Amino acid sequence: MKKGVLICAALLLTAGCGRQNDDKMDVQDFKWQIDRFDDVKVLRYQVPDFDSLSLRQKKLVYYLSQAALCGRDILYDQKFALNLPIRKTLEEIYLSYGGDNNDPRFKAFEKYLKKVWFANGIHHHYSNDKFVPGFTESYFDSLAASTPSLNGKEELLALIKPAIFDPELYRSTCDQSDGIDMVTSSANNYYDGVTQKEAEEYYASLVDSTDPRPVMAGLNSRLVKRDGKIYEEVWRLDGTYSPAIEKITYWLEKAATVAENPAQKATIEALVSYYKSGDLKEFDRYSILWLEDGDSQVDFVNGFIESYGDPLGYKGSWEANVNFKNIEATKRTEVLSRNAQWFEDNSPVDSAYKKEEVKGVSAKVITVAQLGGDAYPATPIGINLPNSDWIRRDHGSKSVTIQNITHAYNEVAEGNGFADEFTLRDEDKELARKYGALAGDLHTDMHECLGHGSGKLAPGIKGDELKNYGSTLEEARADLFALYYLGDDKLVELGIVPNKDVMKAGYYNAIFNGIMGQLTRIEPGKNIAEAHMRDRQLIARWCYEHGKDDNVIEFVIPENGKKYVVINDYDKLRDLFGELLREVQRIKSEGDFEAGRRLVEDYGVTVDPELHNEVLERFAKLDIAPYSGFVNPVFTPVDKDGKIADPEKEEQIADIKISYPDDYTEQMLGYSRNYSFL
Repeated sequence: MKKGVLICAALLLTAGCGRQNDDKMDVQDFKWQIDRFDDVKVLRYQVPDFDSLSLRQKKLVYYLSQAALCGRDILYDQKFALNLPIRKTLEEIYLSYGGDNNDPRFKAFEKYLKKVWFANGIHHHYSNDKFVPGFTESYFDSLAASTPSLNGKEELLALIKPAIFDPELYRSTCDQSDGIDMVTSSANNYYDGVTQKEAEEYYASLVDSTDPRPVMAGLNSRLVKRDGKIYEEVWRLDGTYSPAIEKITYWLEKAATVAENPAQKATIEALVSYYKSGDLKEFDRYSILWLEDGDSQVDFVNGFIESYGDPLGYKGSWEANVNFKNIEATKRTEVLSRNAQWFEDNSPVDSAYKKEEVKGVSAKVITVAQLGGDAYPATPIGINLPNSDWIRRDHGSKSVTIQNITHAYNEVAEGNGFADEFTLRDEDKELARKYGALAGDLHTDMHECLGHGSGKLAPGIKGDELKNYGSTLEEARADLFALYYLGDDKLVELGIVPNKDVMKAGYYNAIFNGIMGQLTRIEPGKNIAEAHMRDRQLIARWCYEHGKDDNVIEFVIPENGKKYVVINDYDKLRDLFGELLREVQRIKSEGDFEAGRRLVEDYGVTVDPELHNEVLERFAKLDIAPYSGFVNPVFTPVDKDGKIADPEKEEQIADIKISYPDDYTEQMLGYSRNYSFL
């Protein structure tokens, strides 16, 4: 099951009305948005308090950041087998182009390349659908013919052109449509030559029902079939992806030499051991050590983690995140962690599926310093790991809220007109302005810290019974837990919120976004495919339908003819959240696949075409890109004279300087020059 990520969606377009005040961030003259193309805006994020870290901690951040960049090519290859040759070909053409930069055809080519960079491949980073190029195949041929490095590479061009231009080939990296073979219909590179039935049977054969601590089978491998034999190609040193993993482990080993304490050093060394062996038991050992390291200020995620890109939910995409604790903001999440047992005991789920003892729940607010792999350029705003059910049961989980990322989102969303266009009542706008950011942060805190860590499985249930619906239902379960408790007096009692108006801001945003707001991200005529988006619509639509008798939620059409969402009874809405949470937890605990399938298909997938068209028309007039991603800051080691130091000679490094680039294209080309190992 996937429990590790809360993706930022149109959520922050409304929450952005409530601007965060953080005196430690100098936002004067800081250029937050640096590029815009198609449905994407590219932002920068600040790393406040980096200079307050010790030199040892700065070196640690630097080495971990290098490791975070070295796995970039892995994700490209995981998402689609031809992504790397396509990207490299496009970059060669771009760099050698000597024509008119204002030629509309070349501008379309440039936009396509930027989209490929942003999505780590030729499929959209969120919808999983293949991009449609805005230029013709004949124009591509003319560009290739005028690129000297491509002369004599006719076989390469013949291989990649159909992938780019044929709309019927490789349409989706992760197709979870009901009633299809999800493996053969998906273009990802996690399987080769096997069917869904064969893959499921293979992994079912590995299950040992007597093992109380099973590994996450298939997490770090590609399943292939050759000459009638099915086996795994493991991603490890001296195996698949070895050239990139060699570089990752090199920088991790450097990081271990400047670890903050013995526990952190042991954690990093365990991760290196896992990369070298590919042994998933080593990954579990690393995960437990990482989880139990609560004293280090600098922290990281690095490895094959989340399985959202695999329709069967086995394969982990490569990702990385380097961060350090925001000590002041963490006080909020520490209060939640200390009271985790109270929240578990008082949740509305069946007592049979509550944990008698909540173990090891830790939560903190972090400042991210570097993003990589499946967390770059688009990134989650919250993380909850490890994903292993038995580790969570026996050892707990670690949750983080990424506050400097949400701060950047809020800065860009300030005054963008979204709230004025889609919010009817002035009181709802005022609540969003005053409490939107706090409600958003708290939702993330509770989703990650409490929601994913709550509940337990019934005896005999392994946790993978929900198959392709597991991701959506797990995210819905965590969202519902957070929403239910956002309206609880306990938060006021704990001093986390000033009053229950925070609940109203959060509830309005959740319902509006689930029913209307996120439709800005769906192409006309398409339904919802991504797990988080299905989760949001499932919750909002279910509550709308089940609250009709009491008119809890309604669509209002005033004289201007536009449709608006209005919540009439927040307390009854909270009851509906609790009722749905109870059912989703039952489905997960009992492994009730059919009930889970019906819930997702009935409420989370299908889009109302009339409402969709209206939302798209109104949104288009605002000229807002619905997706956001980031460029990374640059860390430069310098010697005592302020000159650039050799990063491989730690004794020469007197400081690590941070800078904020403002050229998206140059960062992407630079990464391709310096971190292409596959």
